[in-house]
Amino acid sequence: MNCLSWKRCRANQTLFTVMRSSYAVFLCVSAIYLFAARLLHAEDSPPCRIVSYEKHSFVVCEFDLRQYTLRVFWRQRDGQPYGSLRNIPRRDPLNNQPLVFATNGGMYRSDGSPVGLYVENGRELVNTDSTAGAGNFYLKPNGIFYVRGDTAGILETGRFLRQRPSADNATQSGPMLVIDHRIHPRFSPNNRSQKIRNGVGIVDSNRVIFAISNDPVTFNEFATFFRDNLHCSDALYLDGSISSIYAPSVQRTDNLWPLGPIIGVYARNWLRALPSGSVLH
Repeated sequence: MNCLSWKRCRANQTLFTVMRSSYAVFLCVSAIYLFAARLLHAEDSPPCRIVSYEKHSFVVCEFDLRQYTLRVFWRQRDGQPYGSLRNIPRRDPLNNQPLVFATNGGMYRSDGSPVGLYVENGRELVNTDSTAGAGNFYLKPNGIFYVRGDTAGILETGRFLRQRPSADNATQSGPMLVIDHRIHPRFSPNNRSQKIRNGVGIVDSNRVIFAISNDPVTFNEFATFFRDNLHCSDALYLDGSISSIYAPSVQRTDNLWPLGPIIGVYARNWLRALPSGSVLH
């Protein structure tokens, strides 16, 4: 090979290497752009909607915990219960992101304290209640809704105690509405007790759905809605007449009180970490 041919060969190899590297960078940037676009579209979509099913109306709010942060609230710094959805922080104390949804988070006693297991920020503040008693909470099986990072689950209380899953936040309530795709065994289509009701369901390990009826429904109707319309494998009843939600995406701001445990959902900023801001009330 003469000198000129050798130089041309080297130049071609260098050009090919540069083109291959540029193409790899292009593919990487394109993948990041598409991923970002999907997240932006998901975050821009309103989390709540109004759904009609079997002559009843519901507000349904669905959250992917990879895009939202779920927290629970009971007592303020002075030890007093928050008591109302309007009293919980409007900004996430850790990243200053806005509150997009809130609801009552389970049964409570006359002093506002939770009935049954309550875990807040990894601390178990109230023990699990597996005793017998009167009222909806004790309509066995009852269950526990729990969140760990960006995953969530709902387990019947006995199963939860056997498995002992790790939880950042958890609340016990009852009765279970749906258990492994099956309606609670004590619910009957013939029961006529109708009330405003709210609950939480699991679609998969990352997605949770909250629903509240806009008109009175029976337990069986509410459970069937979670299973057959929302396609939840498991769902838990949160409460009845006191049921409340804060859902600005559907212009809903309930101020019923007093409430016990409260669940709040905040937007999560995936582009950059923001410094903690002041807590707004």
